Amino acid sequence: MSKNNVYIFDTTLRDGEQVPGCKLNTEQKVIIANRLDELGVDVIEAGFPISSPGDFSSVNEIAKIVKNATVCGLTRSVKKDIEVAAEALKYAKKPRIHTGIGTSDSHIIHKFNTTRQQILERAIAAVKYAKSFVEDVEFYAEDAGRTDNEFLARVCEEVIKAGATVLNIPDTTGYCLPEEYGAKIKYLKENVKGIEKAVLSCHCHNDLGMATANSIAGVINGARQIECTINGIGERAGNTSLEEVVMVLKQHPYLNLETHINTQLLYSTSQLVSESMGMPVQPNKAIVGANAFAHSSGIHQDGVIKNRETYEIMNPKDVGVDHSSIVLTARSGRAALAYRAKKVGYELTKIQLDKVYNAFLNFADRKKEILDDDIHNIVKMSNIGTSIFA
Repeated sequence: MSKNNVYIFDTTLRDGEQVPGCKLNTEQKVIIANRLDELGVDVIEAGFPISSPGDFSSVNEIAKIVKNATVCGLTRSVKKDIEVAAEALKYAKKPRIHTGIGTSDSHIIHKFNTTRQQILERAIAAVKYAKSFVEDVEFYAEDAGRTDNEFLARVCEEVIKAGATVLNIPDTTGYCLPEEYGAKIKYLKENVKGIEKAVLSCHCHNDLGMATANSIAGVINGARQIECTINGIGERAGNTSLEEVVMVLKQHPYLNLETHINTQLLYSTSQLVSESMGMPVQPNKAIVGANAFAHSSGIHQDGVIKNRETYEIMNPKDVGVDHSSIVLTARSGRAALAYRAKKVGYELTKIQLDKVYNAFLNFADRKKEILDDDIHNIVKMSNIGTSIFA
């Protein structure tokens, strides 16, 4: 059975850049856009053109240089927004306008002070107007996660008629449980007339730590685009992490879903975005964190040394990491010490290892992590005859 492709829509340069203190200049954005294109993302959301002259310029420059991906600009359901986005995207080989409006009762009543009918009319008008500039129009139903399914289906049906090619179903507040979000996508697949004419898209936030799980639930139930960011950066607690959803699909082939991402570029892309934005990646971040392939527990270390797959479900090289790390701490065992000692030139016999290990434990209790230089000192302090093979 052939696999279904899931399109990867990267919004690092738009939603990701909304993180306080992570502003990028045009040159930095162009560099990251180039890397995203090389990485294999299907869509690059380059910015929100009407929001500032700088954002307009960035979208415009990115549109000029991207060779393969669709370049997308965000708008509100406002004519001027759409006109400015169309102008910013005029050099793109594959332009997309991303327009929309809030559809939950919370947004309709408190944000817009209007009615469902008026929201529906504005959504239709925005899509029709965007369609007059570009063929590829994505519609977002902001706060779809808390929108009544029946009304959401009605909106989706009408914007498809108006020309929308992609329907973005955002869990804007990160509130949904995976079961709820998956059921929402399933409901739309089964109840929207003309749904086969459009791609359903997941755009999930991480307020309750479920963005990745919700996005996967979405594609299992029929969505075929995931909107995400490198390192999961974004508003508040962040967006769906690109590297996480890509590797979930890769490591679960029975889902019969795949992406166009060159996963061996994930780690270096993560580092590029982190350094450009001045936003460190937390060490325990899945896939690209410093500890993602690091082992410090003696039991785990022994297992990994014998067979990497004992404690690693991914090969680090698949995401661009050279090797797994055996980190020496007071929790490490003899196998790990012998392994690391061998790496720096000491072939220890069992008797020698016992003596060195006792010295190692005393040293490790005083220090968080034992480095290569420390191993030399520990061996020297142990006063043993060693054969150096390296």
